[in-house]
Amino acid sequence: QLQLVESGGGLVQPGGSLRLSCAASGIAFTVYHMAWYRQAPGKQRELVAGITVGRLTNYADSVKGRFTISRDNAKNTVYLQMNSVNPEDTAVYFCKATHLTSAKDYWGQGTQVTVSS
Repeated sequence: QLQLVESGGGLVQPGGSLRLSCAASGIAFTVYHMAWYRQAPGKQRELVAGITVGRLTNYADSVKGRFTISRDNAKNTVYLQMNSVNPEDTAVYFCKATHLTSAKDYWGQGTQVTVSS
């Protein structure tokens, strides 16, 4: 049974940093593209950053230069390093795994990030 568990969310001040983690179990992690999405109240879920099995990355324009996605295949974990956060980054952050060939998606339950002074 595939399971994605996000952690690392919380309250952070504007300009601060936070690192989110998403630990995967029950899957062959190396054949999954991984991504972080977020959903703010009243808004649609949006892609924040993605990393392929080959470690190619892409970012939403709003986070380029501030956020970094990475993966540790030995730990079955994907990370999102968030720097210079601002109140517009406040959202629930979700981890998604997409199978390399079938394109089947799996989602985590999400972790809340609140940026406020």
